[in-house]
Amino acid sequence: KGSKGISAFVLERGSYLDDALGAVNQLLRDHRSGEVYAMDTSLLDLLHAVQRRCERDGPFEVISGYRSPSTNEMLRRNSTGVAKRSLHTQGRAIDVRIPGLDTGDLRRAAMELSAGGVGYYPKSAFVHLDTGRVRAW
Repeated sequence: KGSKGISAFVLERGSYLDDALGAVNQLLRDHRSGEVYAMDTSLLDLLHAVQRRCERDGPFEVISGYRSPSTNEMLRRNSTGVAKRSLHTQGRAIDVRIPGLDTGDLRRAAMELSAGGVGYYPKSAFVHLDTGRVRAW
């Protein structure tokens, strides 16, 4: 969802609502296996910060959220560039785009925050964001 959508999940004391987090976790589940995992709330905060930096309030398009270890291993066998210990398998990474926003601009905004990993995939038109150490590729 847009910034209003993510902000709606926060109580006035800065805590996430359990029911809303459950809905987010369901939305970002492994779409291949159906497995649901608790996403890192810092990742949700990062999405919100990136969206604000980009001055957008529309939705993200999610390419990949959580990945089960078996899904991640299958992807590693069948493609290049999939990390063995991907933060997707820990609910700490997401691949996204924002409709109408150049992915290069999305990448720049994420990198300016210095809040985790940023991967840029211009041919596939998405940006990887994670809550790991600050790095870029």
